Amino acid sequence: MAPSKELDTVLEMIRVRSAEVRKTTDDDRLSYERIMSALPMDDDIETERVGVNGVPAEWIWAPESEASRVILYLHGGGYLFGSARTHRVMLAHMARAAKARVLALDYRLAPELPFPAPVEDSVSAYQWLLAQGIAPEKIAFGGDSAGGGLVVAALVALRSVGEPMPAAGVCISAWADMESTGKSMITNAEADPSVSKERLLKIAKVYLNGKDPKAPLASPVHADLTGLPPLLLQVGGIEVLLDDSTLLKSRAKAAGVPVEMEVWDDMPHVWHHYAPILPEARKAIGRIGEFVLQHTG
Repeated sequence: MAPSKELDTVLEMIRVRSAEVRKTTDDDRLSYERIMSALPMDDDIETERVGVNGVPAEWIWAPESEASRVILYLHGGGYLFGSARTHRVMLAHMARAAKARVLALDYRLAPELPFPAPVEDSVSAYQWLLAQGIAPEKIAFGGDSAGGGLVVAALVALRSVGEPMPAAGVCISAWADMESTGKSMITNAEADPSVSKERLLKIAKVYLNGKDPKAPLASPVHADLTGLPPLLLQVGGIEVLLDDSTLLKSRAKAAGVPVEMEVWDDMPHVWHHYAPILPEARKAIGRIGEFVLQHTG
């Protein structure tokens, strides 16, 4: 099927941001906030800031959301930038599609607080939800880009400390290999307007702060995924990160984890962001909603 005409508008928006001169992490943070704040939010969405074991977060819900069903969402941004604010519009669509409340976690960011701080915060946030009386079988993890890799890392960490597994995990355009070894880093280099291997390796160095890039909680493509809940992987066909999802899928299958991987033709990195204007984004989020409902009852 041919891509929608709106895709050209989205790709141009991405190219404009990618062409900006951003010299510092603060520049990256402000740029991301500015671009995402331009997307419109539906009038019936509600939000509430909350502290989660000392970590700031934001509840996002729609009229359709059931209080007992929760998506713990870990935003993207290379572990250096991004926030509940940058993802609020996308997560509003997700809350509606999954009939769930979304808890968007503002986990600690590098370079101020590098690896493994985001993993620790994600584990702590899940434990907070359990302490609030939310049943594990009614919780799904979700995340995009760095947050997509963080979903898997957090699940591995939760298994290691003996916490009950949530019902499911959703990984959008996951960054799960700090060494960027996938072939798509080369084959999709010209097509991908968002991300490059060079930039990923540079960001990984900041996030790792001297730690081993093969550490399983940093690069979950190196983790033993045994015992993890069902996973849904969505990735765009033009992404340099395509093979990160392929590697995650193979690791999950080898460990006996139920895993579905969807490659969306012609789609760029985390196209879901553009749900207000892009039909394929709304369709992909609808698919996430179906998956979450399937596994959370």
